[in-house]
Amino acid sequence: MDKNNPHILGTAPIGKLLVEYSIPAIIGMTLTSLYNIIDSIFIGHGVGALAISGLAITFPLMNLNIAFCTLVGVGGATMSSIRLGQKDQTGAEYILGNVAVLCVINAVVFSGITLLFLEEILRFFGASDSTLPYAYDFMQVILLGSPISFVMIGLNNIMRATGYPKKAMLSSLLTVGCNVILAPICIFVLEWGIRGAALSTITSQFVGMIWVLSHFYSQKSFVRFRKSCFRLRLPIIRNIFSIGMSPFVMNVCACCIVIFINNRLLHYGGDLSIGAFGILNRIQMLFVMIVMGITMGMQPISGYNYGARNFERVKRTLKLGIMAGTIITTAGFIACELFPQVFVGMFTDNEELTHRASIALQIGVASFPVIGAQIVITQFFQSIGKAAVSIFLSLSRQLLFLLPGLAFLPPFFGVNGVWSSMPVSDMLAFLTAVAMLMHHIKKMKETYPLTEQ
Repeated sequence: MDKNNPHILGTAPIGKLLVEYSIPAIIGMTLTSLYNIIDSIFIGHGVGALAISGLAITFPLMNLNIAFCTLVGVGGATMSSIRLGQKDQTGAEYILGNVAVLCVINAVVFSGITLLFLEEILRFFGASDSTLPYAYDFMQVILLGSPISFVMIGLNNIMRATGYPKKAMLSSLLTVGCNVILAPICIFVLEWGIRGAALSTITSQFVGMIWVLSHFYSQKSFVRFRKSCFRLRLPIIRNIFSIGMSPFVMNVCACCIVIFINNRLLHYGGDLSIGAFGILNRIQMLFVMIVMGITMGMQPISGYNYGARNFERVKRTLKLGIMAGTIITTAGFIACELFPQVFVGMFTDNEELTHRASIALQIGVASFPVIGAQIVITQFFQSIGKAAVSIFLSLSRQLLFLLPGLAFLPPFFGVNGVWSSMPVSDMLAFLTAVAMLMHHIKKMKETYPLTEQ
Protein backbone atom coordinates (compact mmCIF):
# COMPACT_ATOMS: atom_id res chain seq x y z
CA MET A 1 0.00 0.00 0.00
CA ASP A 2 1.20 3.54 -0.80
CA LYS A 3 2.99 4.94 2.24
CA ASN A 4 1.02 8.20 1.82
CA ASN A 5 -2.29 6.32 1.83
CA PRO A 6 -3.90 7.20 5.19
CA HIS A 7 -5.52 3.76 5.48
CA ILE A 8 -2.21 2.35 6.75
CA LEU A 9 -3.18 4.06 10.03
CA GLY A 10 -5.47 1.10 10.69
CA THR A 11 -2.98 -1.66 9.87
CA ALA A 12 0.67 -0.65 10.45
CA PRO A 13 2.32 -1.14 13.88
CA ILE A 14 1.40 1.66 16.29
CA GLY A 15 4.97 2.34 17.41
CA LYS A 16 6.17 2.66 13.84
CA LEU A 17 3.27 4.93 12.92
CA LEU A 18 3.78 7.13 15.96
CA VAL A 19 7.44 7.61 15.10
CA GLU A 20 6.66 8.23 11.44
CA TYR A 21 3.97 10.81 12.18
CA SER A 22 5.36 12.34 15.36
CA ILE A 23 8.97 12.95 14.33
CA PRO A 24 8.04 15.30 11.47
CA ALA A 25 5.42 16.95 13.68
CA ILE A 26 7.93 17.36 16.53
CA ILE A 27 10.43 18.88 14.15
CA GLY A 28 7.72 21.14 12.77
CA MET A 29 6.49 22.25 16.20
CA THR A 30 10.06 22.71 17.47
CA LEU A 31 10.78 24.84 14.44
CA THR A 32 7.63 26.84 15.16
CA SER A 33 8.86 27.41 18.72
CA LEU A 34 12.32 28.32 17.44
CA TYR A 35 10.55 30.71 15.07
CA ASN A 36 9.29 32.67 18.09
CA ILE A 37 12.53 32.26 20.03
CA ILE A 38 14.56 33.62 17.13
CA ASP A 39 12.38 36.73 17.02
CA SER A 40 12.79 37.20 20.77
CA ILE A 41 16.58 36.73 20.64
CA PHE A 42 17.03 39.21 17.81
CA ILE A 43 14.66 41.67 19.45
CA GLY A 44 16.35 41.33 22.86
CA HIS A 45 19.86 41.88 21.52
CA GLY A 46 19.02 44.15 18.60
CA VAL A 47 16.32 46.40 20.08
CA GLY A 48 16.61 46.12 23.89
CA ALA A 49 15.26 44.75 27.17
CA LEU A 50 12.08 46.86 27.04
CA ALA A 51 11.36 45.50 23.58
CA ILE A 52 11.26 42.01 25.14
CA SER A 53 8.67 43.36 27.58
CA GLY A 54 6.74 44.92 24.71
CA LEU A 55 6.76 41.60 22.91
CA ALA A 56 5.42 39.88 26.06
CA ILE A 57 2.55 42.37 26.10
CA THR A 58 1.46 41.02 22.70
CA PHE A 59 1.20 37.41 23.93
CA PRO A 60 -2.53 37.65 24.79
CA LEU A 61 -3.31 39.02 21.34
CA MET A 62 -1.12 36.40 19.71
CA ASN A 63 -3.04 33.74 21.66
CA LEU A 64 -6.31 35.15 20.35
CA ASN A 65 -4.87 35.14 16.85
CA ILE A 66 -3.89 31.49 17.24
CA ALA A 67 -7.29 30.69 18.81
CA PHE A 68 -9.23 31.76 15.72
CA CYS A 69 -6.77 29.91 13.50
CA THR A 70 -6.86 26.62 15.43
CA LEU A 71 -10.65 26.80 15.72
CA VAL A 72 -10.68 25.90 12.04
CA GLY A 73 -7.34 24.15 11.46
CA VAL A 74 -7.40 21.65 14.32
CA GLY A 75 -11.10 20.90 13.98
CA GLY A 76 -10.66 20.36 10.25
CA ALA A 77 -7.64 18.08 10.74
CA THR A 78 -9.49 15.88 13.23
CA MET A 79 -12.57 15.62 11.01
CA SER A 80 -10.38 14.78 8.00
CA SER A 81 -8.78 11.87 9.87
CA ILE A 82 -12.14 10.55 11.01
CA ARG A 83 -13.61 10.81 7.50
CA LEU A 84 -10.65 8.93 6.03
CA GLY A 85 -11.05 6.27 8.74
CA GLN A 86 -14.61 5.89 7.48
CA LYS A 87 -13.29 5.57 3.87
CA ASP A 88 -14.96 8.88 2.95
CA GLN A 89 -12.38 10.64 0.76
CA THR A 90 -14.94 13.03 -0.76
CA GLY A 91 -15.98 14.14 2.72
CA ALA A 92 -12.33 14.81 3.60
CA GLU A 93 -11.98 17.00 0.49
CA TYR A 94 -15.10 18.97 1.39
CA ILE A 95 -13.55 19.59 4.80
CA LEU A 96 -10.31 20.76 3.15
CA GLY A 97 -12.09 23.35 1.02
CA ASN A 98 -14.23 24.60 3.90
CA VAL A 99 -11.13 24.97 6.10
CA ALA A 100 -9.41 27.11 3.44
CA VAL A 101 -12.41 29.46 3.11
CA LEU A 102 -13.02 29.69 6.87
CA CYS A 103 -9.36 30.52 7.53
CA VAL A 104 -9.58 33.58 5.28
CA ILE A 105 -12.90 34.71 6.76
CA ASN A 106 -11.70 34.33 10.35
CA ALA A 107 -8.47 36.19 9.64
CA VAL A 108 -10.12 39.17 7.94
CA VAL A 109 -12.80 39.59 10.60
CA PHE A 110 -10.45 39.16 13.57
CA SER A 111 -7.62 41.36 12.30
CA GLY A 112 -9.97 44.05 10.99
CA ILE A 113 -11.74 44.52 14.33
CA THR A 114 -8.53 44.30 16.35
CA LEU A 115 -6.66 46.89 14.28
CA LEU A 116 -9.41 49.45 14.97
CA PHE A 117 -8.82 49.27 18.72
CA LEU A 118 -5.21 48.09 18.89
CA GLU A 119 -3.81 50.76 21.23
CA GLU A 120 -6.68 50.43 23.70
CA ILE A 121 -6.36 46.62 23.66
CA LEU A 122 -2.63 46.71 24.35
CA ARG A 123 -3.13 49.16 27.23
CA PHE A 124 -5.65 46.76 28.71
CA PHE A 125 -3.17 43.92 28.29
CA GLY A 126 -0.65 45.70 30.54
CA ALA A 127 1.32 48.00 28.22
CA SER A 128 2.95 51.03 29.81
CA ASP A 129 4.11 54.20 28.08
CA SER A 130 7.54 52.57 27.75
CA THR A 131 6.41 49.27 26.22
CA LEU A 132 3.39 50.36 24.14
CA PRO A 133 5.34 51.54 21.05
CA TYR A 134 7.10 48.17 20.74
CA ALA A 135 3.92 46.14 21.22
CA TYR A 136 1.92 48.32 18.79
CA ASP A 137 4.50 48.22 15.98
CA PHE A 138 4.83 44.44 16.23
CA MET A 139 1.13 43.58 16.33
CA GLN A 140 0.14 46.00 13.57
CA VAL A 141 2.25 44.07 11.06
CA ILE A 142 1.24 40.64 12.41
CA LEU A 143 -2.47 41.47 12.16
CA LEU A 144 -2.19 42.81 8.63
CA GLY A 145 -0.58 39.53 7.61
CA SER A 146 -2.97 37.26 9.50
CA PRO A 147 -4.77 35.88 6.37
CA ILE A 148 -1.41 34.47 5.28
CA SER A 149 -0.77 32.96 8.72
CA PHE A 150 -4.24 31.46 9.03
CA VAL A 151 -4.20 29.75 5.63
CA MET A 152 -0.67 28.42 6.07
CA ILE A 153 -1.22 27.02 9.58
CA GLY A 154 -4.75 25.75 8.97
CA LEU A 155 -3.96 23.85 5.79
CA ASN A 156 -0.69 22.55 7.20
CA ASN A 157 -2.75 20.76 9.88
CA ILE A 158 -4.85 19.16 7.13
CA MET A 159 -1.72 18.12 5.23
CA ARG A 160 -0.40 16.27 8.27
CA ALA A 161 -3.73 14.63 9.04
CA THR A 162 -4.26 13.34 5.49
CA GLY A 163 -1.03 11.34 5.24
CA TYR A 164 1.80 13.81 4.60
CA PRO A 165 3.57 14.45 7.92
CA LYS A 166 6.98 15.00 6.31
CA LYS A 167 5.67 17.62 3.89
CA ALA A 168 3.95 19.35 6.80
CA MET A 169 7.28 19.40 8.59
CA LEU A 170 8.93 20.96 5.55
CA SER A 171 6.40 23.80 5.70
CA SER A 172 7.72 24.73 9.13
CA LEU A 173 11.30 24.23 7.98
CA LEU A 174 10.76 26.66 5.12
CA THR A 175 9.22 29.36 7.31
CA VAL A 176 11.88 29.09 10.02
CA GLY A 177 14.69 29.06 7.48
CA CYS A 178 13.34 32.21 5.83
CA ASN A 179 12.89 33.89 9.20
CA VAL A 180 16.45 33.11 10.28
CA ILE A 181 17.67 34.85 7.14
CA LEU A 182 15.24 37.77 7.08
CA ALA A 183 15.01 38.72 10.79
CA PRO A 184 18.65 39.84 11.26
CA ILE A 185 18.52 41.68 7.93
CA CYS A 186 15.36 43.57 8.92
CA ILE A 187 16.51 44.31 12.49
CA PHE A 188 20.28 44.85 12.24
CA VAL A 189 20.92 45.81 8.60
CA LEU A 190 17.78 47.75 7.66
CA GLU A 191 17.27 48.91 11.29
CA TRP A 192 13.50 48.42 11.17
CA GLY A 193 13.44 47.38 14.84
CA ILE A 194 10.59 45.27 16.19
CA ARG A 195 8.46 46.06 13.14
CA GLY A 196 11.16 44.41 11.04
CA ALA A 197 10.92 41.26 13.16
CA ALA A 198 7.17 41.10 12.52
CA LEU A 199 7.62 41.71 8.80
CA SER A 200 10.17 38.89 8.53
CA THR A 201 7.68 36.60 10.29
CA ILE A 202 4.84 37.32 7.84
CA THR A 203 7.10 37.12 4.79
CA SER A 204 8.37 33.72 5.94
CA GLN A 205 4.84 32.45 6.48
CA PHE A 206 3.92 33.59 2.97
CA VAL A 207 6.59 31.26 1.60
CA GLY A 208 5.16 28.44 3.71
CA MET A 209 1.63 29.20 2.51
CA ILE A 210 2.66 28.90 -1.14
CA TRP A 211 4.23 25.52 -0.37
CA VAL A 212 1.08 24.23 1.32
CA LEU A 213 -1.28 25.49 -1.40
CA SER A 214 0.85 23.90 -4.11
CA HIS A 215 0.52 20.54 -2.32
CA PHE A 216 -3.28 20.61 -2.26
CA TYR A 217 -3.50 21.72 -5.90
CA SER A 218 -1.22 18.87 -6.96
CA GLN A 219 -2.79 15.85 -8.68
CA LYS A 220 -0.47 13.64 -6.61
CA SER A 221 -2.10 14.61 -3.31
CA PHE A 222 -4.41 11.93 -1.86
CA VAL A 223 -6.79 14.69 -0.70
CA ARG A 224 -6.78 17.81 -2.88
CA PHE A 225 -8.71 20.90 -3.88
CA ARG A 226 -11.65 20.44 -6.23
CA LYS A 227 -14.06 23.13 -7.46
CA SER A 228 -16.96 21.77 -5.45
CA CYS A 229 -15.09 21.61 -2.15
CA PHE A 230 -14.96 25.39 -1.56
CA ARG A 231 -18.71 25.76 -1.07
CA LEU A 232 -19.37 26.21 2.62
CA ARG A 233 -21.50 23.45 4.11
CA LEU A 234 -23.23 24.06 7.42
CA PRO A 235 -22.85 20.48 8.80
CA ILE A 236 -19.11 20.57 8.08
CA ILE A 237 -18.71 24.00 9.65
CA ARG A 238 -20.62 22.87 12.72
CA ASN A 239 -18.43 19.77 13.12
CA ILE A 240 -15.19 21.70 12.55
CA PHE A 241 -16.13 24.34 15.11
CA SER A 242 -17.36 21.74 17.59
CA ILE A 243 -14.03 19.91 17.67
CA GLY A 244 -11.91 23.03 17.17
CA MET A 245 -13.68 24.67 20.09
CA SER A 246 -11.35 22.91 22.54
CA PRO A 247 -8.08 24.53 21.37
CA PHE A 248 -10.01 27.73 20.69
CA VAL A 249 -11.25 27.96 24.27
CA MET A 250 -7.82 26.95 25.55
CA ASN A 251 -6.17 29.81 23.67
CA VAL A 252 -8.86 32.32 24.64
CA CYS A 253 -8.39 31.32 28.27
CA ALA A 254 -4.63 31.58 27.82
CA CYS A 255 -5.20 35.10 26.51
CA CYS A 256 -7.22 36.04 29.58
CA ILE A 257 -4.70 34.46 31.92
CA VAL A 258 -1.73 36.20 30.30
CA ILE A 259 -3.54 39.53 30.59
CA PHE A 260 -3.97 38.85 34.29
CA ILE A 261 -0.33 37.72 34.63
CA ASN A 262 0.98 40.82 32.86
CA ASN A 263 -1.05 43.14 35.05
CA ARG A 264 0.02 41.33 38.23
CA LEU A 265 3.64 41.46 37.14
CA LEU A 266 3.38 45.15 36.27
CA HIS A 267 1.96 45.80 39.75
CA TYR A 268 4.40 43.68 41.75
CA GLY A 269 7.55 43.80 39.60
CA GLY A 270 7.34 46.41 36.81
CA ASP A 271 8.13 46.27 33.10
CA LEU A 272 11.20 44.03 33.46
CA SER A 273 9.19 41.35 35.25
CA ILE A 274 6.88 41.27 32.24
CA GLY A 275 10.01 40.82 30.14
CA ALA A 276 11.05 37.95 32.42
CA PHE A 277 7.68 36.32 31.77
CA GLY A 278 8.24 36.74 28.05
CA ILE A 279 11.51 34.80 28.32
CA LEU A 280 9.97 32.16 30.61
CA ASN A 281 7.12 31.69 28.16
CA ARG A 282 9.44 31.20 25.18
CA ILE A 283 11.58 28.62 26.99
CA GLN A 284 8.62 26.65 28.37
CA MET A 285 6.95 26.64 24.98
CA LEU A 286 10.01 25.04 23.40
CA PHE A 287 9.39 21.87 25.42
CA VAL A 288 5.60 22.14 25.28
CA MET A 289 5.68 22.41 21.50
CA ILE A 290 7.72 19.22 21.29
CA VAL A 291 4.98 17.46 23.26
CA MET A 292 2.38 19.08 21.01
CA GLY A 293 4.29 17.58 18.09
CA ILE A 294 3.80 14.16 19.68
CA THR A 295 0.07 14.81 20.06
CA MET A 296 -0.16 15.96 16.45
CA GLY A 297 1.47 12.70 15.41
CA MET A 298 -1.03 10.85 17.59
CA GLN A 299 -4.04 12.73 16.22
CA PRO A 300 -4.44 11.04 12.83
CA ILE A 301 -3.67 7.60 14.33
CA SER A 302 -6.15 8.00 17.20
CA GLY A 303 -8.79 9.66 15.01
CA TYR A 304 -8.59 7.05 12.25
CA ASN A 305 -8.70 4.05 14.58
CA TYR A 306 -11.44 5.56 16.72
CA GLY A 307 -13.48 6.11 13.57
CA ALA A 308 -12.73 2.51 12.51
CA ARG A 309 -13.55 1.22 16.05
CA ASN A 310 -10.08 -0.28 16.54
CA PHE A 311 -10.06 0.70 20.21
CA GLU A 312 -7.10 -1.40 21.31
CA ARG A 313 -4.97 0.52 18.81
CA VAL A 314 -6.34 3.76 20.22
CA LYS A 315 -5.24 2.74 23.73
CA ARG A 316 -1.78 1.72 22.54
CA THR A 317 -1.32 5.07 20.80
CA LEU A 318 -2.30 6.93 23.95
CA LYS A 319 0.05 4.91 26.18
CA LEU A 320 3.06 5.53 23.96
CA GLY A 321 2.16 9.23 23.67
CA ILE A 322 2.00 9.69 27.44
CA MET A 323 5.38 8.00 27.88
CA ALA A 324 7.03 10.18 25.24
CA GLY A 325 5.45 13.40 26.54
CA THR A 326 6.58 12.71 30.11
CA ILE A 327 10.16 12.06 29.01
CA ILE A 328 10.29 15.35 27.09
CA THR A 329 9.00 17.59 29.89
CA THR A 330 11.09 15.82 32.54
CA ALA A 331 14.19 16.53 30.46
CA GLY A 332 13.07 20.17 30.22
CA PHE A 333 12.64 20.33 34.00
CA ILE A 334 16.17 19.04 34.65
CA ALA A 335 17.78 21.34 32.09
CA CYS A 336 16.00 24.49 33.28
CA GLU A 337 16.64 23.82 36.99
CA LEU A 338 20.36 23.17 36.45
CA PHE A 339 21.15 25.78 33.80
CA PRO A 340 18.61 28.64 34.02
CA GLN A 341 21.08 31.41 33.16
CA VAL A 342 22.23 29.57 30.04
CA PHE A 343 18.68 29.58 28.68
CA VAL A 344 17.95 33.16 29.75
CA GLY A 345 21.27 34.43 28.40
CA MET A 346 20.15 33.60 24.87
CA PHE A 347 17.58 36.40 25.05
CA THR A 348 19.28 39.26 26.84
CA ASP A 349 22.54 40.58 28.25
CA ASN A 350 20.73 42.89 30.68
CA GLU A 351 21.81 41.80 34.19
CA GLU A 352 18.59 42.72 35.98
CA LEU A 353 16.40 41.01 33.40
CA THR A 354 18.66 37.94 33.46
CA HIS A 355 18.36 37.70 37.26
CA ARG A 356 14.57 38.02 37.26
CA ALA A 357 14.03 35.62 34.38
CA SER A 358 16.32 32.95 35.92
CA ILE A 359 14.28 32.92 39.14
CA ALA A 360 11.04 32.84 37.15
CA LEU A 361 12.27 29.90 35.09
CA GLN A 362 13.32 27.74 38.04
CA ILE A 363 9.99 28.25 39.81
CA GLY A 364 7.84 28.07 36.68
CA VAL A 365 9.00 24.60 35.57
CA ALA A 366 8.69 22.95 39.00
CA SER A 367 5.80 20.71 37.83
CA PHE A 368 7.15 20.09 34.34
CA PRO A 369 7.63 16.32 34.85
CA VAL A 370 3.83 15.82 34.84
CA ILE A 371 2.74 18.47 32.37
CA GLY A 372 3.70 16.33 29.38
CA ALA A 373 1.17 13.66 30.31
CA GLN A 374 -1.50 16.29 30.98
CA ILE A 375 -1.05 17.79 27.50
CA VAL A 376 -1.17 14.39 25.80
CA ILE A 377 -4.35 13.34 27.62
CA THR A 378 -6.10 16.64 26.85
CA GLN A 379 -5.22 16.48 23.16
CA PHE A 380 -6.16 12.78 23.01
CA PHE A 381 -9.78 13.57 23.88
CA GLN A 382 -9.79 16.18 21.13
CA SER A 383 -8.38 13.72 18.58
CA ILE A 384 -11.20 11.21 19.14
CA GLY A 385 -13.89 13.88 18.85
CA LYS A 386 -14.61 14.24 22.60
CA ALA A 387 -14.65 18.02 22.39
CA ALA A 388 -16.51 18.63 25.66
CA VAL A 389 -14.00 16.64 27.72
CA SER A 390 -11.04 18.28 26.00
CA ILE A 391 -12.51 21.73 26.61
CA PHE A 392 -13.06 20.95 30.29
CA LEU A 393 -9.47 19.76 30.71
CA SER A 394 -8.19 22.84 28.88
CA LEU A 395 -10.23 25.07 31.16
CA SER A 396 -9.24 23.25 34.35
CA ARG A 397 -5.65 24.43 34.28
CA GLN A 398 -6.42 27.95 33.12
CA LEU A 399 -9.53 28.94 35.02
CA LEU A 400 -10.08 26.47 37.84
CA PHE A 401 -6.51 26.42 39.13
CA LEU A 402 -4.23 29.11 37.64
CA LEU A 403 -6.57 32.08 37.94
CA PRO A 404 -7.26 31.56 41.69
CA GLY A 405 -3.53 31.06 42.24
CA LEU A 406 -2.77 34.36 40.53
CA ALA A 407 -5.41 36.04 42.67
CA PHE A 408 -4.31 34.73 46.08
CA LEU A 409 -0.55 33.98 45.98
CA PRO A 410 0.98 37.33 44.84
CA PRO A 411 -0.39 39.38 47.77
CA PHE A 412 1.58 37.10 50.13
CA PHE A 413 4.67 36.27 48.03
CA GLY A 414 4.90 39.20 45.62
CA VAL A 415 6.24 38.48 42.15
CA ASN A 416 7.32 34.98 43.22
CA GLY A 417 3.66 34.28 43.93
CA VAL A 418 2.95 34.87 40.25
CA TRP A 419 5.62 32.37 39.23
CA SER A 420 4.52 29.80 41.86
CA SER A 421 0.91 29.79 40.69
CA MET A 422 2.01 28.14 37.42
CA PRO A 423 3.45 24.82 38.74
CA VAL A 424 0.66 24.53 41.31
CA SER A 425 -1.98 24.74 38.58
CA ASP A 426 -0.02 22.32 36.38
CA MET A 427 -0.05 19.64 39.09
CA LEU A 428 -3.76 20.03 39.80
CA ALA A 429 -4.58 19.95 36.08
CA PHE A 430 -2.56 16.73 35.70
CA LEU A 431 -4.49 15.01 38.49
CA THR A 432 -7.78 16.09 36.91
CA ALA A 433 -6.76 14.80 33.47
CA VAL A 434 -5.75 11.40 34.87
CA ALA A 435 -9.09 11.05 36.66
CA MET A 436 -11.03 11.88 33.48
CA LEU A 437 -8.95 9.46 31.41
CA MET A 438 -9.49 6.57 33.83
CA HIS A 439 -13.23 7.21 33.76
CA HIS A 440 -13.32 7.28 29.94
CA ILE A 441 -11.27 4.08 29.53
CA LYS A 442 -13.51 2.26 31.99
CA LYS A 443 -16.58 3.43 30.06
CA MET A 444 -15.02 2.41 26.74
CA LYS A 445 -14.23 -1.08 28.07
CA GLU A 446 -17.84 -1.52 29.12
CA THR A 447 -19.18 -0.34 25.77
CA TYR A 448 -16.83 -1.96 23.25
CA PRO A 449 -14.79 -5.17 23.13
CA LEU A 450 -11.12 -4.12 23.09
CA THR A 451 -9.55 -6.65 20.76
CA GLU A 452 -6.48 -6.05 18.61
CA GLN A 453 -7.34 -5.52 14.96
